[in-house]
Amino acid sequence: MTASHIKLVHPPKIADARAGVRHVFVRDLVLPCSVGVHRHEQDTMQRVRINLDLAVREGPLTDDIKDVVCYEEITDGVRAIIAQGHVNLVETLAEDIASMCLKDPRVRSARVRVEKLDVYLDATSVGVEIERFSPHH
Repeated sequence: MTASHIKLVHPPKIADARAGVRHVFVRDLVLPCSVGVHRHEQDTMQRVRINLDLAVREGPLTDDIKDVVCYEEITDGVRAIIAQGHVNLVETLAEDIASMCLKDPRVRSARVRVEKLDVYLDATSVGVEIERFSPHH
């Protein structure tokens, strides 16, 4: 393949004031969740810690909640996803959360970390972190 046939894909700039992006984040949201592939995980709730970092296109700021991505709505959305019932993989949970966040057209990217906190005595947590970009930006 020659250089003229290679198409480079550049992700949107996410930490650049010139691009008009701010970050909305949720840190260390700990919730009971039914997650896991093992039989004993399907019968009990376990603690998961969720961290979100959303790169949000800046718009007019009028000190009105309607002008921003509301972290209360985001955390309510996470709780609603978890309330839907058991999921086998933390990867699936992370993807569902990222998809929910990206429904807001102002969100350019979503970084989602989901950690199971009570799996190993000698590890603080195990889990996954993903980053997804909006196809609209």
